[in-house]
Amino acid sequence: MSDAAGPTEDGVLPTPPIAGRIFGDALPRAERYVARLATDGVVRGLIGPREVARLWDRHVLNSAAVAEVVPRDARVVDVGSGAGLPGIPLGLARPDLALTLVEPMSRRVEFLDQVVAELAPDGGSPWRVVRGRAEERSVVSAVGPVDVVTARAVAPLPRLVAWCRGLMRPGTQLVALVGARAVEDLPRLLPELTAAGMQDVHARAVGAELGDAATTVVVMTRGAR
Repeated sequence: MSDAAGPTEDGVLPTPPIAGRIFGDALPRAERYVARLATDGVVRGLIGPREVARLWDRHVLNSAAVAEVVPRDARVVDVGSGAGLPGIPLGLARPDLALTLVEPMSRRVEFLDQVVAELAPDGGSPWRVVRGRAEERSVVSAVGPVDVVTARAVAPLPRLVAWCRGLMRPGTQLVALVGARAVEDLPRLLPELTAAGMQDVHARAVGAELGDAATTVVVMTRGAR
């Protein structure tokens, strides 16, 4: 499924056929997002030049796979959103979701503001950007109640839970895109995660139909304490 071809001068990358099934009517917006990542995202240092040929599989479709574990009409906050991953692809694949992107770095926030203004669905659930760190009281207040917290390669799981705890009321899910090492370490980390108030901690494979873009997430739920 991977395509080694690079972008044309206007940043267009070949669109894999599976993308139409994942994004549906939002496919043109997903293509514009990929083009922006391949051009503006590289210029601003948000995406490494070597990642451009792998944007669809390794970044965009990989992020959209998170949609499998997010409930309908959920309020989602993407922590440490960076270039908008996984939040933007998730929001494009799931227009029912209300999406908030949290990012502390000003140059990334500027990029996210532009992407949201261009790509957020007309008349759909709202998208917004909040500048700051997940653990800051001002961010928690600005974000408000959420159903799902997402993150992609932001920090080791115990640290991520500590940062996001203020955003998570009882019943809120944390869905973290992780690498193979984090999955291997999960049994060792369970006591620490449980002590932090997390329940039903488990790894789950997502995006099986995406081929090389399939990934694994760790899902957990904040308990009552």
